[in-house]
Amino acid sequence: MKHIKYILLLLSFFGFSQETISGKIIEANSKNENIGIAGANVYWLNTQVGTVTDIDGSFTISYKTDYKKLVISYVGYKTDTLIISSPKHVLHALRSTDDLGAVTVKARKQSTSRSYLKAANIINVSSDELLKAACCNLSESFETNPSIDVNFADAISGTRQIKMLGLTSPYILIATENIPSIRGASQAYGLSFIPGTWVESIQITKGAGSVVNGFESIAGQINTELVKPSTDDKLFVNLYGASSERLELNTHINTKVSNRWDMGLYIHGNTHQEKHDVNDDGFLDMPLFNQINIMNRWQYVDTEKGFVSFINLKFLDDEKQAGELSFNPDTDRGTINNWGSEINTRRYEVSTKFGYVNPEVPWQSLGVQTAFSSHKQDSYFGLNTYDITHNSLYANAIYNSIISDSRHKIKTGLSYTYDHYDEFVNATDYERTENSVGAFFEYSHDNLELFNITAGIRIDHHNLLGTFITPRVHARYSPWGKSAFRASFGRGKRSANIFTENQQLFATSRQINILSSGGTIYGLDPEIAWNYGVSYLQGFNLFGKKADITLDYYKTDFKNQVVVDWENPQAINFYNLEGKSFANSFQAELNYNAFEGFDLRTAYKLYDVQTDYNSGRLERPLTPKHRIFANVGYETNLKENSGRWKFDATFNWLSDQRYASTLPNPVQFQLPERTPTIATLNAQVTKVFSPKFEVYLGGENITNVRQSNPILAVDNPFGANFDSTFVYGPIFGRLYYAGLRYRIK
Repeated sequence: MKHIKYILLLLSFFGFSQETISGKIIEANSKNENIGIAGANVYWLNTQVGTVTDIDGSFTISYKTDYKKLVISYVGYKTDTLIISSPKHVLHALRSTDDLGAVTVKARKQSTSRSYLKAANIINVSSDELLKAACCNLSESFETNPSIDVNFADAISGTRQIKMLGLTSPYILIATENIPSIRGASQAYGLSFIPGTWVESIQITKGAGSVVNGFESIAGQINTELVKPSTDDKLFVNLYGASSERLELNTHINTKVSNRWDMGLYIHGNTHQEKHDVNDDGFLDMPLFNQINIMNRWQYVDTEKGFVSFINLKFLDDEKQAGELSFNPDTDRGTINNWGSEINTRRYEVSTKFGYVNPEVPWQSLGVQTAFSSHKQDSYFGLNTYDITHNSLYANAIYNSIISDSRHKIKTGLSYTYDHYDEFVNATDYERTENSVGAFFEYSHDNLELFNITAGIRIDHHNLLGTFITPRVHARYSPWGKSAFRASFGRGKRSANIFTENQQLFATSRQINILSSGGTIYGLDPEIAWNYGVSYLQGFNLFGKKADITLDYYKTDFKNQVVVDWENPQAINFYNLEGKSFANSFQAELNYNAFEGFDLRTAYKLYDVQTDYNSGRLERPLTPKHRIFANVGYETNLKENSGRWKFDATFNWLSDQRYASTLPNPVQFQLPERTPTIATLNAQVTKVFSPKFEVYLGGENITNVRQSNPILAVDNPFGANFDSTFVYGPIFGRLYYAGLRYRIK
């Protein structure tokens, strides 16, 4: 504490601190209870000097003799202006607008929301939103969100891939509790390694992310917050079964170990052992699989001393089998008897988070994050072999404080990453080690409800990518009520893991070509891109009910990209970009609470994603230019904890998409230039019998849309034209499921 006092004295000496006024803002009520109001705005009239009350309503604000009028405001309360003639302690009670004869407006919390106050364009997805669909894992958590596109990566693995702003998941920083988690070896299947019931909330950031989380983010960031042992149910059980004979069980067991320690054990298991071939092409429509996923989570909280920490221990074992119906891995592997594939993954993770908030100086805090993972995948696709071992270490230390007052916040710190890759691709071994050390600084200015900006910069030294600087800026301006104009720009840089990020290539007969240019990773240069975006959010009342509309436009401009070229059907070529590559994305979204319990969400998206290939500039294959999305939800008996019904339906329409060229193929193996349009409908009904028990019934792809021939040259899987990557829509057709949830608080 002595050091802090010396720092404050130095700040005062250099003019950063002045004489202060402290006080407390409380709620006026008839019982005379001093109930503090957290988050109230306190500022000097006609100045840029202000602060926000802390959790018990207390505040401290700088004072000059020139300052005479202190304004205190908070939503739902009458704004007051106090005349201050000298430094003194202030105790002031705000009166609720209810006491002024105003109309009381009650609203339930939305399951998906955007902030009007944050500088970044962030979509918050709560656990309630995740329950609108079966949400068996994270890859299935975005079906009801128009900002994320979900599709199958190929016709063999059954893997769902996501896109944001027209770009695939490698360009999105995907984190678990702000620790980058799905990257490297886990990029292809990692979304299926996070069970949906473990997720407390999701934050989707469009455009450049924060410099605090690293330099790799290009299109955006998805952060997943996990349930906490101290607030999660003591016992939670979710049982799921589908018409495909997929079964899944999730169990949470949480207990309080001591006054400060809570522990949770989370067990997830799923299995699918039934062979399906709806389109009669001789191949499984979905793989056979078994997965066991266990997490042991410890939480420590000491509010008096300001400490909080988490320790997570995870283990995953995932096994998949795909291919022809008659494939037997014991006898057919490595032969041309029958085409088959197995993907076996074993993963260990240990992560920790340590946080300290100075009880005497609450705006000062220190956070330390560490994570270690060991990922081993053994797999083959027909006669192609792909094995990868990836050991990763991550550490990040973050210091938070303010300059002068709480409207000027800073974050600064250091980060370290270590990645060792060992890949075996058919007869070739690729091994490399990457490590980087970085420092970052981020400044946030918040001019109360009018304007705020977050500007960050980081410098990193990477053993293969060199030393480079990453700037990122987000700004928001609200000229009138319920409005937010946002703008952002930022730079991202990453090394492309060409094999693990494009594993669908192994389920083809294509020859793999790396057109080396002397780069440091596979002979290729790192990917570098700038992202620019603008957004406008406006809330309003429509027929007396709450509504909002969002318009946003983002442009991603690649300065270098590892081009994945599918335009020769006999080969896949990897090479550095020569020319231009860009992804333009426009989205218009409307949310409307039409009547009590009924929510409508609609969206239209326009993509323009083009790349200069060796054969010329082309639209990115299998990327629809237009998308229309609609989601409706309705709940009955909102005021009751039991006897409620929940109804939800989601509609998606995708325009036609460009196929990669198949012209060099024989005529019988050629595809048209573009796919048909497709429209799918998902729905779910939930009956809440009590706070402890509920059941749900749902259907996916109820309209039974199917891509009838998703595999090219399916009759000759070991021939030159076999290809399972031309997937634009569902393969299995309609699917129904049912489940139950049981919890003890």
